[in-house]
Amino acid sequence: MRDLTLFTGIVTLIGSLVAGPVAAQAADWPTFRGPGRTAVAPDTDLLESWPADGPPLAWQAAGAGRGYASLAIAGDRIFTLGDGLSTAGDADEYLTCFDRATGKQLWKTKTGGPWTDGQESWQSSRGTPTVDGDTVYVITPFGQLVACDTTTGREKFRVDLKATFGGTKGDSWGYSESVTIDGDRLVCTPGGEQATMVALDKKTGRPLWSCPMKGDRGAGHASIVTADVGGRKVYIQTTAAGAFAVDAETGKFLWAYPIDKTTAVIPTPIVKDDLVFIAAGYKRGGALLRQKAGPGGTVTMQEVYGLKPELANKHGGIVLVGDHLYGCADDQAILICAELETGKVVWKERGSGKGSATVAAADGRVYVRYADGTVSLVKADPAGYAEVSSFKVPGSGDRPSWAHMVILDGRLYLREGDTILCYDVRAAR
Repeated sequence: MRDLTLFTGIVTLIGSLVAGPVAAQAADWPTFRGPGRTAVAPDTDLLESWPADGPPLAWQAAGAGRGYASLAIAGDRIFTLGDGLSTAGDADEYLTCFDRATGKQLWKTKTGGPWTDGQESWQSSRGTPTVDGDTVYVITPFGQLVACDTTTGREKFRVDLKATFGGTKGDSWGYSESVTIDGDRLVCTPGGEQATMVALDKKTGRPLWSCPMKGDRGAGHASIVTADVGGRKVYIQTTAAGAFAVDAETGKFLWAYPIDKTTAVIPTPIVKDDLVFIAAGYKRGGALLRQKAGPGGTVTMQEVYGLKPELANKHGGIVLVGDHLYGCADDQAILICAELETGKVVWKERGSGKGSATVAAADGRVYVRYADGTVSLVKADPAGYAEVSSFKVPGSGDRPSWAHMVILDGRLYLREGDTILCYDVRAAR
C-alpha cells in the first residue's frame, strides 16, 4: 500500500477534527473509476489470496438505498446515491454521506423522486458522485445536476440538464455520468445535438461553454476522460453516437468516431498517451484510436483498429494493466485479456461467477465482481488466466451486483444495494 506523507496525515486529521471541507488527497477516490478514471488503484502489498468467505470485513453499513451507483471517497467521507434508503421514511432518492472509518451515515440529502422506468432490476440510481473540496456533485437519472456541501449535505445549486441545455439520453435508462472537475470548470454531457458537452462554473453552475455535435443521438453512460495532445488538453467522451473529442479550454469540437446505433453505450474510454480505447456492448466491440496534434492547434484522429466484436463490453468496464486490457466479454461471465495496440485476445476464460462482471485492478491483480455477487481475484497476467480466490458477497442475489468496486488504501469497498461493505485486503504486516 502506498505511503502517505506526514503532511497529508496531519491535514487529514485536522480536517476530520474541524469537520471542514473535504480536500482531495493522494488517498482519495473522488469520482467514478478513481482520480484518473482508470479503475486501477496504485496500492501495493495487498493480499495475494483470500479465505473462502472473503477477506476480513472491516465494517458494514446500511442506508445507501436501492441503486447501482459506485462510491466516491474523499478525506474521511464516502458518498453515493440511492433511493428507498433503509434510513429514510420514503422511496425517494438521496445523496448520502458516510464516515470512512466506521461506515456511520453522517447525512442524507433528497435529490428527487426514484427512477422507476423499465423492469425492476433496471430501476434506481446509477450516477456516482464527484467530490471537489467542500462540494460533492451528482447527476440524477432525470438529468438533475445537484451540488451539495460535503460537511452538511446542504444543496448549493441545481441545474436541469434537459431544460437548460436540451439534453437527451441515447437510451431509456436515465443519466449516470460522473461530472469532471477541472480547475474552476465542471464538465459533463447533457447529450443531443444542442449542447452535447458543456462546461459550467463549478461554484455556481453558470455555463462557460457548450459544444454541440451534429447527429448526436443522446448521452450514454460513460464519464469524460482527459488527454494531452501536443500540450493541448482534450476531453474525450462517448455518447450513443460514438466517441468524440473537445478542446478543454474553448469547448471547440475536435473529432468524432461514429458507431452504428445500438441499445446503449456505457463503458468509459481508456487513454494511454496518444491512444484512446473505446468499447460498447450488445455485440458492437472495442476500437483503438490515435490522436495527433496538427497545425494551428488542431487535433486529428486516426483509427488503429475498428470495432472488434470480441472486445465488446456492456457495462462492467475494462481496465488497462501494462499493455493489456482486461474485462468481461460483453455481458457474459467470461473474462478476456487482449493486447491494447492490436486488439488481439490472448486468453478468454469463464470465471467462477454468473452474469456480467465489473472490474478493477491493483497490485498486479484484477478484481472481478459478477452480477450474482461473486467477487474473484485474478492475476493480471497475459500469459494465462489464473483465478486465485473468490467469495460470495453477503446479501447479494436479490438484484444484480452491478455497482463498480473501489480499492483504496488497502480496503476493498463494495456497494450491495442498501449496504456498503468495507473489506481489509492489506497483506499481514
